[in-house]
Amino acid sequence: MDAILQGLMTGLTPVNLLFAFLGCATGIIFGALPGISSAMGVVLLLPFTYGMEPTSAIILLVTNFCGSTFGGSITSILFATPGTPESVMTVLDGHPMHKKGQGGKALGLAVSSSVMGGLFSALMMVVLCVPLSKVAMEFGPAEYVALGILGVTAIAGLGSGSMLKTLISGCLGLVLATFGTDEITGTVRFSFGSSEFVNGVHFIPVMIGAFALSEVFMQAIELRQRNNQAQQYNTSIKVEFMSWAEFLRYKWVLLKSAVIGMVVGILPGTGGTIASVLAYSEVVRSSKEKEKFGTGMPEGVIAPETANNASTGGAMVPTLTLGIPGSGTTAVILGAFIMHGMRPGPLLFQMQPTLLYAVFISMIIANVMLFIGGIYGVKIFAQVSRFPYYLQGPLILLLCFVGSYALGVDIFNSWIMLVAGVVGFFMKKYKFNVAALVLGLVLGSLIEENIRKMMIISGDDWTVFFTRPIAGPIFLLAAAALLWPQIQNLIERRKAGGK
Repeated sequence: MDAILQGLMTGLTPVNLLFAFLGCATGIIFGALPGISSAMGVVLLLPFTYGMEPTSAIILLVTNFCGSTFGGSITSILFATPGTPESVMTVLDGHPMHKKGQGGKALGLAVSSSVMGGLFSALMMVVLCVPLSKVAMEFGPAEYVALGILGVTAIAGLGSGSMLKTLISGCLGLVLATFGTDEITGTVRFSFGSSEFVNGVHFIPVMIGAFALSEVFMQAIELRQRNNQAQQYNTSIKVEFMSWAEFLRYKWVLLKSAVIGMVVGILPGTGGTIASVLAYSEVVRSSKEKEKFGTGMPEGVIAPETANNASTGGAMVPTLTLGIPGSGTTAVILGAFIMHGMRPGPLLFQMQPTLLYAVFISMIIANVMLFIGGIYGVKIFAQVSRFPYYLQGPLILLLCFVGSYALGVDIFNSWIMLVAGVVGFFMKKYKFNVAALVLGLVLGSLIEENIRKMMIISGDDWTVFFTRPIAGPIFLLAAAALLWPQIQNLIERRKAGGK
């Protein structure tokens, strides 16, 4: 208890409060810019921490992590352009809400949900950090495969249109995930004789192209058909935070999504993207209005934004207690610890507990600051949404190319983004599911890599996937999630027949 109080006092010093504010504010800006992921944002700030006191340096980086995870939702909602991979699911219902003139409401729900998810995980870190790290240690390749399969079952619930087209879109993403070098054997696959494909197809340029660039193409055609009239959206945006009545209405969505985000975040190598996918899948599965998702459902914004922000606290658990990064961003933060002469792990809790609890307290403070930063961040980007689309379009196009090029400073990623934009345009035109494509690409490498590892460990014994105490139940849950809609339809048909 003394360590918690000392951490609280350290986190509340004026200097550390200032760094928490700066970290949160810059994180929102980085997150809202396509291609600058939360990990890249932390990398950009890292050189500025060289001469700083260790506690202040870590607080700056961790709060930047929190801010950038939310920041991606701003451009996802306003421009259908995911600022970060964690916000990819927010596009599905957030942008349709904006197109219906509810952009302020969607942004208010995103801010409110992000703060609640982040606060939940930060508070859980203070209370359950050590016990939760022990749970994370029980996860092996079989459990990651089961988790990936559970995410893939979400593909079935991503579209309100043709199930066949949705599955084809998801399978295309799974195929793209096999491009590049096999991590087990070192064999290069589907390179088509080009060295550019050796590293595979990264999902960030595909995500930017399939969502953002394709939307520019769609809007350009609609603008021409409207004879260059003003954009049809309601450009008067006023942020509307979640009311008390809405909190009570969506309380179970918030709680389930926060728990999913926290648990997934704890698992090393997963992160907010998978957390938001699973949370969105769960809210669709449990809804009585499944067919309305993708058209502007508030729950479709609340679930992924709660989960991806809850995953930030979860990802810090294995990083601090075991020295194992919970995500790409926390891998950079782990490097910052080492750079400042500290080695995260079990001994860190014994040697410097005040530092760790100061970090936890700063994450709580950062999520409170999201309310303020979210309002001003939204207002800045909302001004851009007031421009006619013939001005917005080129700006978004520029961000798409810069964002994809910034990933590895490689022009090849910009070409991938351009191809993905054209493919995404035709997918939208013919009612295929762009989100399923990106989801398949994100989860494909996770599933394949861990299947191969588990088969080597088990001596090609497939039964190990279903007999392990954690993996088995997750597989059953995935099967139930896939079959439940069909069972539910059968029950409804029998009830209708009985009448």
